[in-house]
Amino acid sequence: MITSPEFVAGLAAEAEAAGITGFVAAAVINHDGRVLLVRRNPHDYMGGMWEIPSGTVEPGETILEAMYRETAEETGLTVDQVTDYIGHFDYRNSRGGTTRQFNFAVTVEKTEPVVLTEHDAHQWALPGELPEVSDAVRGLLTS
Repeated sequence: MITSPEFVAGLAAEAEAAGITGFVAAAVINHDGRVLLVRRNPHDYMGGMWEIPSGTVEPGETILEAMYRETAEETGLTVDQVTDYIGHFDYRNSRGGTTRQFNFAVTVEKTEPVVLTEHDAHQWALPGELPEVSDAVRGLLTS
């Protein structure tokens, strides 16, 4: 089961074995065939890029715990259920290390209001009509 402690610990162990230095947990929230995207503030690393709600897994926190926390912090939305693990991708972070982003399909208790704390805009986008997202996010959402 994708929410089992063993499955989540296995994801972390695989990443550590591959030499990954940072973990990020992300929530792919679908509503009426659209996915929630948030835009990075212009002054942030990769400023202006759109992304799915995500954030750093803190010490002592599991990947899933981070996904629940970051979704609430960044959007004000509460994850109701994790429906699938939809894979990961690796990227170079602002410190020059490699970060692995773990992506989970989730449902939320309600889709509005979206309350942004770290981003300057949000939108519900059709997978075939995505704004400026990274190639990794585009691949994740259109595959």
